[in-house]
Amino acid sequence: MSDTLSLTANLTRWQGERGTYHLIVITGAPAEALAMHARLQRLEYGRQRGFGSVKVVAKIGDTAWNTSVFPQNKSSRSSSEALAHKEREWVLLLNRKVMRAEGLAEGDPVRLELGLP
Repeated sequence: MSDTLSLTANLTRWQGERGTYHLIVITGAPAEALAMHARLQRLEYGRQRGFGSVKVVAKIGDTAWNTSVFPQNKSSRSSSEALAHKEREWVLLLNRKVMRAEGLAEGDPVRLELGLP
């Protein structure tokens, strides 16, 4: 079984200790679908992948590549409600090669397709 998720999200720049990263944050229905896919894989294989990641085939424009998306828990409410409710979001890192090939820069809206093998 192979599903494809489609979404549009802004390209974000994040400065970390080891350098600058460009990424797309996946939220909403696509994030829920990724979380369900991860749970199903864990049930099927009895374990989860490193950092809870999910293998995907990412496609932006004409550029497609095999990669992984990584889960993050995002507090979606005020601090008093944060412990009671967390929203799942996923992060896809983009390398410079993809950004150059598709002419992308920080803040650009990116049309992304994720194939779930």
